[in-house]
Amino acid sequence: MPNPASPAPAQRPRLSACIIAFNEADRIGDCLASLAFCDEIVVVDSFSTDATVAVAKAAGARVLQRAFDGFRSQKAFCVEQANHDWVLCLDADERVDATLRAAIEAERDAGFPRAKGYRFARCSEYFGRFLRHGTAYPDRVLRLFDRRHGGWRGDREIHEAVSVDGSIALLQGDLLHHPYRSFLQLLDKKQKYARMMAEHEFSRGKRASLGKLIISPTWRFFRSYVFKRGFLDGWPGLIEAFVSANYVRQKTIMLWLLQNGQPVATPVFPGERQP
Repeated sequence: MPNPASPAPAQRPRLSACIIAFNEADRIGDCLASLAFCDEIVVVDSFSTDATVAVAKAAGARVLQRAFDGFRSQKAFCVEQANHDWVLCLDADERVDATLRAAIEAERDAGFPRAKGYRFARCSEYFGRFLRHGTAYPDRVLRLFDRRHGGWRGDREIHEAVSVDGSIALLQGDLLHHPYRSFLQLLDKKQKYARMMAEHEFSRGKRASLGKLIISPTWRFFRSYVFKRGFLDGWPGLIEAFVSANYVRQKTIMLWLLQNGQPVATPVFPGERQP
């Protein structure tokens, strides 16, 4: 845990950890514990109904609450609230492993000399196994950066990413990712993401076609399971390849529905309760 009584050495930059959360009481504690080397931790909570806020405060985080209006917007807001310009952004279901922590600390102690932003691998746990093959790994993400030179930019609220004006370096170690609590939650989450991405693509003028519906999901499966050797991850690798292909299929179908004026979700009329 960051100790305000022990200031960071004057020769190195201070580092803020930035996390967004909603109903993550069962997972955010491990996330925050992995960030004990940071000089402060900022959590932006979307009015959780569980003990997320209490757990975060007990871990020493500074907690702010803000209505959720998109992943990118929420993360950008969190970065703006940090007290320091160098920020490390995580989701509540992610943790910094020991190797990555050592690499970040070494760069920080040297003054982040190599770049304005740093990438590192993200390793996802999938039903009892960390995937080391397929399209799921190394899944390098840019999460450590100087906010004076970059941030969560653009207008895409799904599959959001950081961009940096300047050089980017690669760090050793993994960001450990625990994205799903159950298979049904996995399917619900992928369906939600497919809808958000379809709406984004539709707003940008993209359109679905029969060829995309047939070819794209098939290519996604073979690329992940065969060409990227997802089969080496056993059953979890096979499930991941199928679920990823299904995400592409759902996104394409939803895009076709939108461009043809058909409902993607059940309409809710005035006076009705949403199921």
